[in-house]
Amino acid sequence: MTLTDDTTGQSLRQIGALVRDARRHHGLTQAQLAERLGTSQSAIARIEQGNQNLTLELLGRLSAALDSELITVGRSRSGPTHLRVSGGTPLHGSVTVKSSKNAAVALLCAALLNRGRTTLRNGSRIVEVDRILDVLTSIGVSATWDAAGRDLTLVVPEELDLSAIDADAARRTRSIIMFLGPLLHRAQEFQLPYAGGCDLGPRTVEPHMIALRPFGLEVEAHAGEYHATVSRPESRDRAIVLTERGDTVTENALLAAARHDGTTTIRNASPNYMVQDLCLYLELLGVRIQGFGTTTLVVTGKAVLDADVDYPLSEDPVEAMSLLTAGIVTNSELTVRRAPIEFLEIELAILAEMGLRFDLSPEYPADNGRTRLVDVTIHPSQLRAPIDKVHPMPFPGLNIDNLPFFAVIAATATGSTLIHDWVYDNRAIHLSDLTRLNADVRLLDPHRVLVEGPTRWSAAEIVCPPALRPAVCILLAMLAAKGNSVLRNVDIIARGYEQLYERLVEMGAQIEVFTD
Repeated sequence: MTLTDDTTGQSLRQIGALVRDARRHHGLTQAQLAERLGTSQSAIARIEQGNQNLTLELLGRLSAALDSELITVGRSRSGPTHLRVSGGTPLHGSVTVKSSKNAAVALLCAALLNRGRTTLRNGSRIVEVDRILDVLTSIGVSATWDAAGRDLTLVVPEELDLSAIDADAARRTRSIIMFLGPLLHRAQEFQLPYAGGCDLGPRTVEPHMIALRPFGLEVEAHAGEYHATVSRPESRDRAIVLTERGDTVTENALLAAARHDGTTTIRNASPNYMVQDLCLYLELLGVRIQGFGTTTLVVTGKAVLDADVDYPLSEDPVEAMSLLTAGIVTNSELTVRRAPIEFLEIELAILAEMGLRFDLSPEYPADNGRTRLVDVTIHPSQLRAPIDKVHPMPFPGLNIDNLPFFAVIAATATGSTLIHDWVYDNRAIHLSDLTRLNADVRLLDPHRVLVEGPTRWSAAEIVCPPALRPAVCILLAMLAAKGNSVLRNVDIIARGYEQLYERLVEMGAQIEVFTD
C-alpha cells in the first residue's frame, strides 16, 4: 500500500477525516493526540488535512492511540517488515532527539534496587526496553505506562519470583547481564539465561566478574544459564580497577556498590552518557557518588534504598548522530534539536574538519538538570575526507556506536577515509553492504574499511544486516540514492529507534513500510 503519490490523495483525505472524527469522539485536542504519539501538533494537523505522508507503522499507532478500529492497517502483520525508499530528495525542517535507549535499559535494571516507586519520564518505546520490561514483569515487578505512553512507573515487590523469569525475552537482550549487580543483593543463589541468545563465553563475562567479585558474586556459565552464588564480602570498603572501560561493566559495578553499606572506589570507570544517567538516578535514591563524569567514581552506598523518585531520561547522542547523518548524506538543511553536545563534540569536530557547515544554538539544560543540550543546524556542504583515520575511543572520545555513521558520511566526501572499528569483531564487514548502493567500500580486515568518495548513489534491494547501526547506515544511504530502494527485514532497527521511519517522513523522506 503506497500512501505517498498523487493517486492516493483521496485516501489520505479519507484517513485524515477518520483520524479527526475519532480524536473528537475521544475529546482530544490535536496537541493531546500529538503527545500520545510523541510527534508534533502540526503533524497531526497535516494528517487530518490529508497532507501528511503516512507509513503503515504510523497508521497502526494511530489506531492504538485512538482505540479505534477505523484504522487497522498494520495491526495484524505477521511477517517481517520491509521498507521501500524513494531517495534522492533533500530533507528539511527540524527533528527532536528522543531519550536514550541505553540509559533507559540501565535504569530499568537499577529500579530493582529501589523499594519505593520509580517513575522514568520520557521513556524510550523500543523493542530493547520492551524485552527488559517482559523480564521484569515476569519476576513480579509492576510496570505501568501513563496514558500518553511516555512515563513508566515501576514498583518492585519485596520478593522476586526468579523461577518465573521470561527466559525467551532474557535471551534476546544482552542487557540481562546488568541484572547481576542488583540481584546479588536480593538472593544468595540465582540463575539468569545467557545474554543475547548465545554463549558469550568467559571473554565477555570476565570484565563483569572483575567488577562484581569484590561484592561476593561468583558466576558459572553453563547449560544456557549464568549460575550465580553470593557470599558475604570481606570488607566494607574496597577499590575496584576495571580492566575494561565498558559502559555496562561500569553500570554493573555501580549497581552493586549502590546497596553495599560501605565505600567503593571504581577506577577506569566509563563516564559515558548512560553511566551519568545511572549516577543521577542513584543519587535520587540516596547514594553518594563523587567523581561524576570522570573515570574514578567513589560510591557510598546504603543497605536499604527506599524512595519514590521521578527521573527524566536524557537525550540519546547516538540517535542525534543518526539524524545528523540523514541530513548530511542527503545534502540537506536540517535542524536537530535537543542534541546532548557533551557526547557529540568529537564527532562534530571531525565533521568540521571534513568541511561540514553547521551552527550550534546556545547551550541549555536537559530536564534532568545536568545534561547539556544544543540545537544543531547543518547546511549543505562539500565534504572532504579527514586526514587521519576515524576510530572510536572511550568517552570523551568518538562514541563506538557513532562510528558506522562515518562510513556513509565518508562515502559522500571526496578522498579516502579509513574507518577502524577496533572494538567489535566483524561489525565492519556489514558496512561493506554499502557497495550495493554503489559506494566504494573496501574491507581490509574484520575491523577496517577503506571508503573512497564521492559516491554516485544508486538504488538497490538489500537484506538488512543483523547489526543495528550498519542497518541504519544502509537506510540513510538509500535516502541519498535516486530511485526506489528496498530494505528487507528491518525489525532490528526497532530495537534501538522509536518512530524512525515516520520521523524521517515528516522531514520529507519518502518511505513506505510493507510486509510480505
